[in-house]
Order: sequence, then structure tokens, then C-alpha cells
Amino acid sequence: MPEIILTTRENEQVNIPFNPGTSLMQAICEGGISELMALCGGVCSCATCHVHVEQDFFTKLEPMTEDEDDLLSGSLHRQDNSRLSCQVMLKEEFDGMKVTVAEED
Repeated sequence: MPEIILTTRENEQVNIPFNPGTSLMQAICEGGISELMALCGGVCSCATCHVHVEQDFFTKLEPMTEDEDDLLSGSLHRQDNSRLSCQVMLKEEFDGMKVTVAEED
């Protein structure tokens, strides 16, 4: 099973298995990471699932929607590699992708 490598806010690395076709947010939540709040449940109406994606994989992601960009624009912790994890659909080829949970706003 493919895995992502998640770095928590406490700088702990956790390998999280995922099923291709699920969202990154769903994989992280199912992996037992409670610091990713995901309050809206994955409908892109909050920014509580904000993550930073390793640059090598970031360029392989589907482009960001205008709604996602608007939500991230309000974050003090936005970076060039910021994404809302609810908007990232995982593929088999993302095995080994490194993701860091963004600081809470």
C-alpha cells in the first residue's frame, strides 16, 4: 500500500498508508493525526486542513482552484507549497510524498 510521510507540528514523522482516490485530508485523519482539524469535512470551506507539500510532488498536483487559493490567502503560514489537504486527491504515484501540517492560524 502506498504511503505519505507526514511531519506533525511537533516535528514527528509518521508514515500514513493511503488508498489511491482518497483525499490527502482523509488519509491523514484516518491515520490518527488529530492536529489536522478539517472542520468542514473536506468541502473546501475552511482552511483547517492546511499542509505544505514537498516541492517535488507539489508540481505533480492538480492546479489549485480559486476557492482554495482564496481560503489560503488568509493564512499567516501560507507558503509557495501550501495546499488544503481536502483538495489533494491521492494517486499511486504519490507514494513517499512528504507533507507537513501547517501551523495553526
